Amino acid sequence: MATFLYQLGRTAFRRRRLVALLWVALLVLAGAGAASAPTATSSSFSIPGTEAQKAFDLLEERFPGGSADGATARVVFKASDGEKMTDAGPKEEVAKAVTELKAGSDQVASVTDPYTAQAVSKDGSTAYVSVTYKVNSMELTDATREALEETGTEARDAGLTVEIGGDALQTMPEQGAGEIIGVIIAGIVLVITFGSLVAAGLPLLTAIIGVGIGISTITALASVLDLGSTTSTLAMMIGLAVGIDYALFIVSRYRAELAEGREHEEAAGRAVGTAGSAVVFAGLTVVIALVGLAVVNIPMLSKMGFAAAGTVVIAVLIALTLIPALLGFAGKRVLGRKVRKGKAVSDKPNAGTRWARFVIRRPVTVLLAGVVGLGAVAVPAASLEVGLPDDGSQPVSTTQRKAYDLLSDGFGPGFNGPLMVVVDGGKSAADRTVEVVKGLEGAVAVTPPSFNKAGDTAVITVVPKDRPSSVATEELVQEIRDKSGDEVLVTGATAMNIDFSQKMNDALLPYLALVVGLAFLLLMVVFRSVLVPLKAALGFLLSVVAALGAVVAVFQWGWFGSLFGVEQTGPIMSMMPIFMIGVVFGLAMDYEVFLVTRMREAYVHGERPGEAIVTGFRHGARVVAAAAVIMIAVFSGFIGSSEQMVKMIGFGLAIAVFFDAFVVRMAIVPAVLALLGHKAWWLPRWLDRVLPDVDVEGEKLHKELAGKRGDPDEDRDLVGV
Repeated sequence: MATFLYQLGRTAFRRRRLVALLWVALLVLAGAGAASAPTATSSSFSIPGTEAQKAFDLLEERFPGGSADGATARVVFKASDGEKMTDAGPKEEVAKAVTELKAGSDQVASVTDPYTAQAVSKDGSTAYVSVTYKVNSMELTDATREALEETGTEARDAGLTVEIGGDALQTMPEQGAGEIIGVIIAGIVLVITFGSLVAAGLPLLTAIIGVGIGISTITALASVLDLGSTTSTLAMMIGLAVGIDYALFIVSRYRAELAEGREHEEAAGRAVGTAGSAVVFAGLTVVIALVGLAVVNIPMLSKMGFAAAGTVVIAVLIALTLIPALLGFAGKRVLGRKVRKGKAVSDKPNAGTRWARFVIRRPVTVLLAGVVGLGAVAVPAASLEVGLPDDGSQPVSTTQRKAYDLLSDGFGPGFNGPLMVVVDGGKSAADRTVEVVKGLEGAVAVTPPSFNKAGDTAVITVVPKDRPSSVATEELVQEIRDKSGDEVLVTGATAMNIDFSQKMNDALLPYLALVVGLAFLLLMVVFRSVLVPLKAALGFLLSVVAALGAVVAVFQWGWFGSLFGVEQTGPIMSMMPIFMIGVVFGLAMDYEVFLVTRMREAYVHGERPGEAIVTGFRHGARVVAAAAVIMIAVFSGFIGSSEQMVKMIGFGLAIAVFFDAFVVRMAIVPAVLALLGHKAWWLPRWLDRVLPDVDVEGEKLHKELAGKRGDPDEDRDLVGV
């Protein structure tokens, strides 16, 4: 592989104008496709194989022309002190609001009058109007939303409290300045690392080009492939991080080659041949982790994984081709000012060398400190509660949250999460189901069955006693399913959330086994070792559990919540654990490959295990640390998002990278390697013969180049990542 990548790097350097033109053309083509594509809507959400999904599919089949997938809204009215919603004045204001809603948009499917639909609380203080739309929330026009938001203006003037809940007001997540700040911080780190504006600008430029191509392609295909609004956000997050990191390693290696006196083209070839090999395998681990999300069998999650994996592939290709091409344009300007002026660079031990020697002297102390520290942070993960966000998780300042609280106070906490019981049968089956459900302690209200035109399917609405995300409501759903016949199915938003969480939990171990197993085999090929990949996998598990502990502490317990803009605590998103495992594993292996590859190379070339660790840190610690800080900065930029899901993902990934890069890879890994000594690089002979030799360290490339030049001393010049 190293030989092929060496030739690829030299070719890209020589044909730099053509290579640069091709990438710019791809960017323009993708941008044109995105500009001409129809506006993306929200991805259709389905959970194949669950009872809630079967019920939903049955409703669509038996109630044709219904609006089961349409947006909904609840306009909640609360009377002022001393009044009731049944008084003449409030009734008149509500009637005006109902008229406004019906005439407000042609996207409205139906509007219910609270006085005929029994939508007034027992104490008369609260009433609500239900609005159903013909399209989903992402397809609602601005005019429709404005008409909804302006509903009840006169009622407010008359002294009534009016709030609006439901998903009709849901919009695309706002992308604030946080992402831009993250990129700026990344630029500052690159300038400090390289001491050159040109060298710092190359990774940023190529990462932006790669993300531009990836996001534009996703936008162009969004309608065709039914990609949701969060798909491009994840792709941007991952694409920026790995794009900057991969380019950083290639540029760093190129600078090292120039400093040793190589010609520019030769330096580019060697940089791509050695560091580029590590980039390929690091990218493969990320792709495996993201594509592996398909194991969960939730289409939305699978699409997010595939789209993000596509941006990673683009980042790898750009690092291998566009970076050497741009290096050809940059020349010696990628070097620091001191080097360009011919000033000698200090050969004193750098911070990486000093830290590695410290760890080697005290491996047990460092290992215990790292494991105990991460273990303490991981403790809150034992209290992890998962669920999907609803209006109850919105900030208390929003109208959705206020409407949620008004309904909870007026009608009971379970009113915000009604269950939809679908009976695949006639009147007798529906009546039996009603009697069964009325006898359950967790149900406070059961509506009469509503039949389709054929009379062979009925829908019964059940209001639980407790809030939608409570354990009691989950138990009620299970009770209905257990005590009813096979013809009875439970669905609705609350049941869908419960089934989604269960499906994610069931898929966790198979997914973990698949991703870690495949990556373990890949790392065995890279490192020619059994214990090094095993140590890498165990270190990852420690860092990801610690990261989940931090997420629970901040988003579920509320610790330091105000610092991260968390206005409302609640359950952690159901997909968060499995999502973090997938993404963080791929990113964690990046640092394992970049740092440990150099150690293995030094060991293969005759250094003792301790010396190899020091050599790896001398050449790689500064660059790996810079890469980690950049990735943390990029992910942290998404914490400023107004969308709770994006905020949580940004925080979780940022803290996970911090733990993995600076505690696991920089402390625990060298400590374990120091304790293992020669055993760290042990590989059974039979396995050595079976595994393919991909030459990540560039040993074959070096021998080939040394043979062509007749220079036996070249062996000492081979420098890894």
